[in-house]
Amino acid sequence: MASSLASSLAISLLIISAASLLPMLASGTGGFSVDLIHRDSLKSPLHDLSSTPSSRLRAAADRSRARAVYFREAIRRSCSPSSDTPADNADDFYSEIIPGSYEYIMSFYLGTPARKILAIADTGSDLIWVQCKPCDECYTQTAPLFDPNSSSTYKALPCSAHPCSALPQSSCGNSSQCEYNYGYGDRSVVDGFLSTDTVAFDSTGGRQVQFPTTLFGCTHRSNGTFNKDDAGLVGLGGGQLSLIRQLGSAIGNKFSYCLPSLSQSSATSRLNFGSSAVVAGNNAITTPLIAGTPSTFYFLNLETISVAGQAVTVPKNKQPTAGDGNIIIDSGTTLTLIDDDTLKSVSSKVASIVSLKQAKDPNGVFSLCFDVSGAGNNNSTLFPQITFEFSGGAAVVLPQENAFVQAADTITCLAVVSNGGVGDIRIFGNIAQQNFHIEYDLGAMKLTFAPADCAKM
Repeated sequence: MASSLASSLAISLLIISAASLLPMLASGTGGFSVDLIHRDSLKSPLHDLSSTPSSRLRAAADRSRARAVYFREAIRRSCSPSSDTPADNADDFYSEIIPGSYEYIMSFYLGTPARKILAIADTGSDLIWVQCKPCDECYTQTAPLFDPNSSSTYKALPCSAHPCSALPQSSCGNSSQCEYNYGYGDRSVVDGFLSTDTVAFDSTGGRQVQFPTTLFGCTHRSNGTFNKDDAGLVGLGGGQLSLIRQLGSAIGNKFSYCLPSLSQSSATSRLNFGSSAVVAGNNAITTPLIAGTPSTFYFLNLETISVAGQAVTVPKNKQPTAGDGNIIIDSGTTLTLIDDDTLKSVSSKVASIVSLKQAKDPNGVFSLCFDVSGAGNNNSTLFPQITFEFSGGAAVVLPQENAFVQAADTITCLAVVSNGGVGDIRIFGNIAQQNFHIEYDLGAMKLTFAPADCAKM
């Protein structure tokens, strides 16, 4: 216990010392913003011209359920690492992501001279990583591999470096470098060396913001269902190696995002840091961020889901790993997933209020759908108001497009689905979050929501 505490303290001191080297941001205001691009956006290199809204929604549902399984396994393994992750079989350890199960991408720069990299942006993982030369066993990517030998500011960390102990699974490479090993059940892997280099971002204000000695993973071996247009990942989770924790006091331990409606296919989301991330005003509501295991995930306590004022109580989490939290808020999951009993109660109340004829979802994703063919162009009054009430009196009233989605031309469905029986895992997904400015304050451990027109931010 004492050695673990000393190790955590040493890691924190290293991150604090790195933060002290960071430049002053925006003349002391500490704020900047970068663009987030949804994978299905017209601006995304992943956009499939042959896809339809229905096919994209079905694919997003599949990814959402894969995320739920990932969260379950990550929580399970973090509770019993000694029995589930033997050191001599590191590739059995869960990965930071499920291949392909992400929703947003972003650009950043790495090294000196700087190399621009398009990467996955993920609030469900911590480690920043890119594919590096030499990479003989790596998934194919369009962009050139990052060459650490060409960066004058690159440095690989030795096994003795304290940040090495923050990795969920690590080993010592042949050259005594700190090696990370993330694997999947299908034997896909991400394997490389924990390193430091300068990371930079193009701020939406037209300036570049640089952060020297940022910890990241230089991947030399990988495979899996990654996309060729992605060259890495930026971890925005709550763990010690995430970008957010590393920037720390330089951004006031705050970040936020504002996600436009998925129907606005040409709109760009914003990822904000520091003072640019502050959410305030009369419409702002706040709920505690709850410490849980692993520290990567952002746990909340969801008390009730109300349908036109009729409350359904959400069960407490049976697993102590999430503390008092019973739901994870995640930008990388499209749909909102809850347990079957709660979903049954919510669906029953919605069905008793909506006078439309029920219909079957042609994609087989949603359990409660309605035929809106005779409703005309304006059906906003046909569906009840759905409210998610989190602890602290934070009642998040969902606009109709956050609570109901168009599954087909004449079919509208409740955008809340079963978690597939994956235990206590509940996820507040990004459809529910769209057009809210959401601030994560990791210093005060609180989350703040405020309605916003995210396409205009």
